Amino acid sequence: MTAACIASLLASAPALRIRLQHPGRRRLLTHTVNALGWLFGVLFVAISGGASAANPAHAVNAGAAPAQGARFPIQTGVWTHALSAYQAAKYPANFTHFDYVNPNAPKGGRMRLANPDRRTSFDKLNPFSIKGVAPAAMEMFVFERLGTFSMDEPKAMYGLLAEAMYVEPDMSAISFRIHPRARFSNGDPVTPADVVDSFNRLKGKLVLPTYASAVAGATSVVATDTKTVRITLKERTIDAIFAIGDVPIFSKKWGDGKPLSDIVLEQPIASGPYTIDSMSMPSRFELKLNPDYWARDLPVRRGHFNFERVAYRMYKDRDVTREAFKAGEFDIMRELGARAFARLHKGPKWDSGQIIKKAWPIETGSMLQAINLNLRLPRFQDIRVREAIMLAWDFENYNRIGTFTRANSMFNNTPFAAEGEPSIAELVLLEPFRGSLPKAVFGPAFRAPRNDLHPNALRENLKRAAQLLSEAGWKIADDGKLRNAKGEAFSIEFLEPSATGRFVEFERNLKILGIEYKERLVDFALYRKRLETFDYEMVIIVEGKFTLPNPSTIKKIYGSAEADIPASNNYRGVKSPVVDALIEKISSATTMEELIAASRALDRVVMWNHWQIPMLFTKFESTSYWNKFGIPDVKPRYFQIDSLPDVHSLPWPLWTWWDKSLGVTAPSQSK
Repeated sequence: MTAACIASLLASAPALRIRLQHPGRRRLLTHTVNALGWLFGVLFVAISGGASAANPAHAVNAGAAPAQGARFPIQTGVWTHALSAYQAAKYPANFTHFDYVNPNAPKGGRMRLANPDRRTSFDKLNPFSIKGVAPAAMEMFVFERLGTFSMDEPKAMYGLLAEAMYVEPDMSAISFRIHPRARFSNGDPVTPADVVDSFNRLKGKLVLPTYASAVAGATSVVATDTKTVRITLKERTIDAIFAIGDVPIFSKKWGDGKPLSDIVLEQPIASGPYTIDSMSMPSRFELKLNPDYWARDLPVRRGHFNFERVAYRMYKDRDVTREAFKAGEFDIMRELGARAFARLHKGPKWDSGQIIKKAWPIETGSMLQAINLNLRLPRFQDIRVREAIMLAWDFENYNRIGTFTRANSMFNNTPFAAEGEPSIAELVLLEPFRGSLPKAVFGPAFRAPRNDLHPNALRENLKRAAQLLSEAGWKIADDGKLRNAKGEAFSIEFLEPSATGRFVEFERNLKILGIEYKERLVDFALYRKRLETFDYEMVIIVEGKFTLPNPSTIKKIYGSAEADIPASNNYRGVKSPVVDALIEKISSATTMEELIAASRALDRVVMWNHWQIPMLFTKFESTSYWNKFGIPDVKPRYFQIDSLPDVHSLPWPLWTWWDKSLGVTAPSQSK
């Protein structure tokens, strides 16, 4: 029994919880819980004879609950069909299909799509090299991985090219046993030698960092026999394991073995469901379903890839794209602009039901989208100043349409976001650092002050901001400007790469406080350079999606070691021993309970230090689509509409919907 488990039990006693509000009692509890955890750990090992995931005699069978010893949050020491973090995989070894597909969906028809991202043309078919632009479809439909992720589990990888996976008891390596039916588009079997070659070529020069960094997590890739490849890991983490399983695999014959940087228009020799049928560079191409697709009857692929053809047309401008969709040139459009979705996705074709408009709820987590304050600047090192600036941000006015949700956490839309008062398990982690933390960390979870609760809400928040600035030594001078004891005026420059004038209310509120607000519009090349050299005062950063907190990602954003490294992602300049320690707790968590406690503790520290102005996130995928699709009855928890496959979400509509005009033979419903 771990200290976190004992703390969880103690937390269930309300009377005890009340008595523990006194700081001295909490410190006593910390030492007591740690001692009890150590004692119970010793007793458990003695009673069980040292049984753990490292002891093969006690390894569980494939498909059973993970053999989670005292050290690792993933199943180790046994060949298995699936690897799941912190909990057993949902689907057993004998499962027939994922819940969110129609296993009997008809095959046929044509799905027409537009470019899902900023790519407006293509000049190559190789998606891995830096030079040139390849269609996003290559990664979605042509190349496959050793494993594939479930869309209704936080982080679970099921074998695809690999029929089984084996993690060493000490998590030093992972082995994949290649499925005997796995074939490339040219009919060749997929072999361990192809896996080794893929990893080696993805390590080459001029490979996109997305792929190069993933394979960099492997120190060696070796074929141990005719069916098996073993990959040793640089870091013994679950994130490294999932990253390795998500590396795309291709035939060593592709491009006659040339470096990836030299492969441009050669038809990929890959194992995916589609191949290129025709193309008209730079804007049109069409994929055709491979009739001999090797994995069509596998449980992880049954009910997937139901269109015989997938046609892409790439557009230069978002407004043109939207008009082309209305004209029926393509079938599905994910709208990224909240106002555009509210105002422009309507009209006679929506009214008649020809086009369906839907905001699909998702459970994918959103890290912060926030205005980051550069803590390297002296005036932002005072927490009172940072809080005052946060109080001037008027989210409710900015969100007049009601599309967004206010971000109150670094782990939005997930159970890892702090809630209410700290749990006992959280206090165990936070108490040793009490003297260096804001008092608010030990109270209710952060919630940004609202400006819509009553008519004077904004006025009261700005009064509080003015008081904080005054306490920090900033006073309104005779000229109406906020100045410090040296007479220096308080001004803020907002660095912007796309457009100015978006935050009129913020500028107005800062002016009321006596702060001069400036916007500096720069081209993207200069914007990126200034980010790399930390040459800014305030800048908006979007930290991305997730299903489980990734300690490697969090360390890059908040870790002290990154703060002074040029081009790092620690844009705020955070240097906090508390944060570093809590990131390590997240990294070393072996149960979901430990992960939640460490994540919520870190969330409290980050949010109550006001290192940023939290902005917003969305719980939906905003979409319009022509009413031609059959849609599975069950919606997954984690998905995207048409973006690139990722460890946290896959393109559910593109992969599992079908042409409803073909009929359906399974208990599923067209929508």
